[in-house]
Amino acid sequence: MYHRALWDAALSGPVNAVAPQPVRNAEYTSTLAAVLHRPAVLPVPSLGPRLLLGGQGARELACASQRVAPRKLVAAGHRFRQPDLTQALRHLLGRGQSTVRAPGGR
Repeated sequence: MYHRALWDAALSGPVNAVAPQPVRNAEYTSTLAAVLHRPAVLPVPSLGPRLLLGGQGARELACASQRVAPRKLVAAGHRFRQPDLTQALRHLLGRGQSTVRAPGGR
């Protein structure tokens, strides 16, 4: 994704390097816990970010929606290797079948 954003002349300006299917924090946390076979950790309470960032900072940065879509990549026909969150986490954490084969087909 980063290589394409750097070298594909069809892509210019900022490119969102994100998955094609946005998820909420709760879904990300539960999916990560399932992939790791661990209990899901409770979400960060709003008190922590409020103490660190102040009321307005917590609302703008920590508690606000961060929904981002890879519009430029999709429009350029980018093919995501792991478009699903579970697949991507398994790949990144070495917890499942990889789509990349070793030399010799193993």
